[in-house]
Amino acid sequence: MLAYGVHESGYREVIALDVGEAETEAFWRAFLRSLVERGLSGVQLVVSDAHAGLKKAIAQVLGCPWQRCSVHFLREALGHARREQQPMLAALLRPLFGAEGGEQARELVGEALDRLRKPLPKVVAILEEAEEDLLAFYSFPSDHWPKLRSTNPLERVNREIGRRTDVVGIFPNDRSLIRLAASIVIEQNDEWLVGRRYLSNHSLEAMLEQEQKDHNEREEAHELTAA
Repeated sequence: MLAYGVHESGYREVIALDVGEAETEAFWRAFLRSLVERGLSGVQLVVSDAHAGLKKAIAQVLGCPWQRCSVHFLREALGHARREQQPMLAALLRPLFGAEGGEQARELVGEALDRLRKPLPKVVAILEEAEEDLLAFYSFPSDHWPKLRSTNPLERVNREIGRRTDVVGIFPNDRSLIRLAASIVIEQNDEWLVGRRYLSNHSLEAMLEQEQKDHNEREEAHELTAA
């Protein structure tokens, strides 16, 4: 398991690397708690694949929204369609992630559901269940949307880890696997920290100002209630 975060400066940084026996809710809860114990706070959004139990663990430990990876969702949805249906399905789903805003995206979801209800009821059920998690990124500044709607930024790193671990094949223990993966991750982390900002300073400032404003309003409301 590899996790990275984008801090207030707009730069990416690897924050965790671990190995687990299974992707259970208990594993994810322990993984996230270890991050909190090391000082992680103020998380605004978690972006990931739809791992079992992860959504519940995020809510319990971090208390923030979850963005389901749009790329992996699209692959899953296409897997429930026949080959001749896939172009039509892709044409209905891809625009959901390139809309002008959350309201338009929800309208497109409604249209897609109406079109798919008869030919692909399984996809309809999946989309209805995943709608809020697929569109969570729209609540952030529009400059951030391309960076928040999928886990694609990690794919190259994951492929490289997979390539090198495949060469070794069998590891004597978890520590040896982590040692190999860490050598790749450290190199990537250094590139991120000296490269361009992942999220622009301008858009981050606007988001942080709004967050501070919301915090102040909550504090004032609490004081009034206490009085």
